Amino acid sequence: MLNRILFFAFVTVASAADVTYYKDVLPVLQNHCQECHRPGEIGPMPLLTYQQARPWAKAIKTAVLTGKMPPWPADPHFGKFANDRSLSKAQIDTLVAWADTNALEGNASDAPKPRTWTEGWNIPKPDRVIEMPQAFSMPGAGTVEYQYIVVPSGLTEDKWIQAVEVRPSNRGVVHHAVVYLREPGSQWLKDAKPGVAFAPSVSTDRERFVNTQGGGSEVLTVYTPGTEPDMWKPGQAKLIKAGTDFIFQMHYTANGKAGPDQTRVGLVYAKEPIKERILTIGALNNRIKIPAGDPNYSAEAITPVNNAFTILSLSPHMHLRGKAFQYDVIYPDGKTETLLKLNTWDLYWQLSYKLAEPLALTPGTRVKSTGWWDNSANNRANPDPKVDVVWGEQSWEEMLVGFMTVATDPKFDMRSLMRPAAAVQGPR
Repeated sequence: MLNRILFFAFVTVASAADVTYYKDVLPVLQNHCQECHRPGEIGPMPLLTYQQARPWAKAIKTAVLTGKMPPWPADPHFGKFANDRSLSKAQIDTLVAWADTNALEGNASDAPKPRTWTEGWNIPKPDRVIEMPQAFSMPGAGTVEYQYIVVPSGLTEDKWIQAVEVRPSNRGVVHHAVVYLREPGSQWLKDAKPGVAFAPSVSTDRERFVNTQGGGSEVLTVYTPGTEPDMWKPGQAKLIKAGTDFIFQMHYTANGKAGPDQTRVGLVYAKEPIKERILTIGALNNRIKIPAGDPNYSAEAITPVNNAFTILSLSPHMHLRGKAFQYDVIYPDGKTETLLKLNTWDLYWQLSYKLAEPLALTPGTRVKSTGWWDNSANNRANPDPKVDVVWGEQSWEEMLVGFMTVATDPKFDMRSLMRPAAAVQGPR
């Protein structure tokens, strides 16, 4: 019996010793890490070559064993996602074994074909790039109100967008960026000068809320740390109408180091006839009031399905006291289905979860977004557990928004999609 145990121990060690960078580790890095860990991306160090990855072998081991990397907090018991970054046990074991056996290089002939990237972008080469005309000078400390930058599109005809990506030049200070489409005739931010950062004066919470939500304008795209760019299949696209203005809503957060940011947006035009219009919608609850010291406060927001649409992706949003988040579909017959469950929340990794199988919903269905917060001293990220917390723009305030990207009939815009369908009258 002892001989058998020794034999199996020998086989295990020998197998681990065979793990090399080119044959075993590089395929994992390519598919789960290099998206962020390459020059110009959010990862603090590139992991494209053996020379770059070797010094970080032990750190990679720790990160994957603790689940810190790659960031993917979705509960695996609910939903399947096309952009799932999580590692299998076999992949984790491979990275651990590599670190534990001197991080061997192996033979370059065993390497998979390198992944190709469009320089400066995660989308195909943009047909057009929209950039803030002037850099915003971010101070090293203090509170900065939301900044709005109006950039006229100059479009003389409607354009359908199949892919879009936001690229901050200073990711360290950009908490999030929302690019709104202000259509001709809109009076929202009418006092803002094109190209100049503008912080609108408000006299009521209602006015601030309207600005935060884009003044009724549709969302082109959203950037949060760790999120992926928007790319849709042929025949699906977002519409930018002629004469529209791009509105950059920039939420900057001081990180102790002053510096400029000049965010830009890349657009890829649709090349095929449009079959489905893509819209960003969501449920929110701006009446939350989280009691001081409460470790498990919860609240809900409901999105009614008044007209048919198909959910493509889910993007939950909370702030520093966020604890967990969940999306549930409530069907007309009362049956419920959990689409996404996050048992942990991290403000600095606000991801989008792309359904592996898009979910078509019919009128009468509802989508419930539920958030949980920890406003106690046990939450290390809590700015102050001794105060009640309400809805607000800044990260020490709170939000509950269940964003969804949906595909629907091209006849709908955001407003008409959310309006109740017209009653159908039978023959008289």
